[in-house]
Order: sequence, then structure tokens, then C-alpha cells
Amino acid sequence: MKQKNIDNIIALSNDLRWQIGDEFHDNLAEGIYADAAEIVKVSVHKPNGDNRLRLDAKIDKIITSKTWGFPLMFLILAVVLWLTIVGANYPSSMLAELLLNTIHPALKGYASALGLPWWLDGFLIDGVYMAVAWVIAVMLPPMAIFFPLFTLLEDFGYLPRVAFNLDHLFKLSGAHGKQALTMSMGFGCNAAGVVATRIIDSPRERLIAIITNNFSLCNGRWPTQILIATIFIGATVPASFAGIASLGAVIGVAILGICFMFLTSWALSKTVLKGEVSTFNLELPPYRPPRFWKTIYTSIIDRTLIVLWRAIVFAAPAGAVIWLISNIHIGDLSIAAWMIDSFDGFGFLFGLNGVILVAYIVAIPANEIVIPTILMLTVLVTGISGGAGAGVMFELDSANATGEILRAGGWTLLTAVNLMLFSLLHNPCSTTIYTIYKETKSVRWTVVASILPVIMGFVVTFLVAQVWRLFA
Repeated sequence: MKQKNIDNIIALSNDLRWQIGDEFHDNLAEGIYADAAEIVKVSVHKPNGDNRLRLDAKIDKIITSKTWGFPLMFLILAVVLWLTIVGANYPSSMLAELLLNTIHPALKGYASALGLPWWLDGFLIDGVYMAVAWVIAVMLPPMAIFFPLFTLLEDFGYLPRVAFNLDHLFKLSGAHGKQALTMSMGFGCNAAGVVATRIIDSPRERLIAIITNNFSLCNGRWPTQILIATIFIGATVPASFAGIASLGAVIGVAILGICFMFLTSWALSKTVLKGEVSTFNLELPPYRPPRFWKTIYTSIIDRTLIVLWRAIVFAAPAGAVIWLISNIHIGDLSIAAWMIDSFDGFGFLFGLNGVILVAYIVAIPANEIVIPTILMLTVLVTGISGGAGAGVMFELDSANATGEILRAGGWTLLTAVNLMLFSLLHNPCSTTIYTIYKETKSVRWTVVASILPVIMGFVVTFLVAQVWRLFA
């Protein structure tokens, strides 16, 4: 049918050529083509299209290159984390001043005026309220900074380039290239990183990404890493190099977490989650200006506030438990002191102590309250001055003052190093555990994702402690 139409057109053209003459026919055809070209020129607009494509290609040649791709990726992530950590210091201090130093004493005054029993006052204000206040003061500012920055990079078009750069490494580990994006999100919040695994279509590879997301240092663990590195790692070198040594230690722990993510992904893909690595076509979108206000709204409402609310829900009962075990006594010892004595010998095997283990047990709901809980428990069992009473979490403005309390509790350089490692390799917080269950709908895989990092944490700290003591 098509050939018949073509033949008819050729015949019509030849007939027209015969009737009007070859020269006139050719001039007419040229005129038609010229008119068509003019119409296209007027009606079809491609302003700077070629220039934009050329610019995108030039940028991609650098960002996705084997030479500069990884250094730039680490640099950009480091800048985002630095802005998050440093930028959060000021609003966190303001919130802490408001919630802990202003509202808390006011609530205590109201409770006293109302004549509340000391135990109800302590349970509600020193326990429940203080835990919630700590979580809000420490957790809200970093998330409010990290999530918008992360979303801006996504809107700009950079994050697909991160997946492109890391695709080969994740493929070697039996995981999906898009796990690079969920891993990056995990540096802000592991719960958000778990939710972000929805972009991975393969159920097997999505499960690997969920289980291993805890190896990304979330914003709740960065302050612990920085504080301990500043107090103990920085003290091992001359004062002029203390900052560099502390920063290097923290970055080293973060990179170690990425290595554990690859290792665990590979181990899972070779054992309980065997399967072929799925391929995917990654279309690199054009670079475009981020939609600033929409990004702010989406990040604050859909990510920050939802995650914060879940953390508050779990932190409130944790604060109650911390106050109760510190104020209920069995004989001459509080439950907390009894637990610490019981765990001290076990903790020694791993270069830790009973205070650290108890703090991580009761602070499962939120990593943000680990250090305040450690300080409160240390003061409780050593009897040194500090804090506002049994069960009242606190933190000091000075790293030196914090270091004095920790050293009075028997901390050494080994304790600090292994705490940093255990902070990296321990169970997810309650918010993340709940999110894992919501995403997997499986108690089995939720338990695996919760227990596997703890086992790895104990193995690593045990090996470090034994080698340390062997060569000390």
C-alpha cells in the first residue's frame, strides 16, 4: 500500500514536470522548501538549547569522571555535613537555652507551687520532658538544614550523578546503584534513608539497602563522634594539630561506615539474599535551578517534622525509664547503678564500661540523648559533683569539663576509640526500627536489621580492645 502511494506521488510529480517544464518545476520545488525552512525558523524556538547541552556535557565530564568524580562527591558531601553540623550549633544552643535552661526551671517552679509529689514532678519534668527537650534541641536544627540541602542537590540534578559514580561499586557488592542515594540520605537520618529505598524496584536489593542504611552516620551520632574525638583524639597530638586530628578521626569513622555498608551488602547478597544484580538505565537529567521555596516546604513538612514527631514519641518513654531506673533503689543501689555494676565486667571485654552499655540500652529511642545519659549516669555512680540530680540528663558547654567527668569515670583513649566505633556499629534508633518494620512489613527482617549491627559492633570493639591491650 505504501509503495503504491509512493508510485502515485512520483507519477504525479513527473506529470507536473511534463506539463510545466523542468526548469519551472525545479524552481517551484526550491521555493516550497525555502518557504518550509522559513516557517520552521519562525515557529520553532530552541533558545540556547545547544549551548545548554554543551554546558551540561562539560560539567558531567568533570563530575562523572574517574579522576574527579569521587573527590568532588566526597567534597560536596563534606560541605553539606559541615554546614549541617556547624550551622546547627547556633539554633541548637538557642533551643537548649529555651527548653532546658528556661522552660525546665519554670515547670519545676509550677510543679512546686502546685504541690506535686517529688516523684511525679521528677517523672514528668525531669524524665519525660527532659528527654523530649533534648531530642528537639539536638535533632531539629540539623534535620532542618540537612534535608533542604540534600533536596536542593536532588533538584539541581547532582544526586543522579552520585548514583552514576557509585553504581559500579554497589554492583560489585551485589547491591543496586540507587543505594548511593539512600546511603547519602542516611547521613541526615537513617529513618529517612530507609524510606528513600522506595526508589529501588528490586525487593531483594531494596532489602539490602534497608538493612545496611544504619552504617551511615546519622545526625544523632555526629555530635557524639565530634565530642569524643575532640576530647580524646585531639589530646594525643600537639594543640596546633588537635582540630585536624579530631576531624580526621570523625571522617575516618564515617568512611569506615561506608566500607561496612559495602561489606555487609556483599555478604547478604552471597548468603540469605542471593540474586542477580539488576541493571537500570540511569537518565542523567539536565541541570536546572532548584525550586527553593518548594524544596524548603517539602523538606520541612514531609521529612523533618514527620521524623521528629516519631523521635519524640519514642523519646518520651525513654526519659521516663531513665528517671525511674535512676531513682528506684534495690537495697542501697539504684537500678541504674546495679545495672552498671553488672555490665562493667562485660563492657571491659570490649574496651567499654557499664555506663556506656546502660546508656545505649535506655537511649535506644534516640541517639541524641546518649551523651547526656552517659554524663548523668557517670555522676550518679561516681558521686562527683555535676548535673541536676539523679535521672536528670545534662550536657556541659565545655569539652574540657565533659572530659574531666568522663576521665573521672575511668575513661581512657581505648574507651573513646571503641565508643566511636560502637556509635557507628550499634542498633538503629527506635524511629528507624519502626520505619524498617513499616517498609518491610516483616518482623524477621526488622530483627535482622536491628541485631546485625550490634553483633558487628561487639566483634569489632572486642578485636580492637584485645589488640590494643596486647601492644599497650
